[in-house]
Amino acid sequence: MKVALLRRFIVLADTLHFPRAAEQLEIPLASLYTSLDKLEDEVGHILIKREGTPRLTSVGELFLVEARATVAAAPPPAPKTAPPAGGKAKASKGKGRAPIVKGQPKPYKKRQGR
Repeated sequence: MKVALLRRFIVLADTLHFPRAAEQLEIPLASLYTSLDKLEDEVGHILIKREGTPRLTSVGELFLVEARATVAAAPPPAPKTAPPAGGKAKASKGKGRAPIVKGQPKPYKKRQGR
């Protein structure tokens, strides 16, 4: 069982509000729903009733105690690293065509007659 899923469940169980929990975790709302579905599949029971106001089921309350103990025993998550400084690498465009001089035809091209 992934510790990240347990952390998401704990935050959701504390807030009992899906959008606030997703905002607090800094993840998309759909990702929170998916995480809860995966966790419920692993456990084999529904942990949070979603209709109306979300609330923990009896299995969810028991699992919350176990999840808190597991997360407390786990090492802290690795800090997010900043991307390396610098911009995007640009591909070389090569020499390409000669610059067009206004009023002159393109080099090595014949004008199309009518």
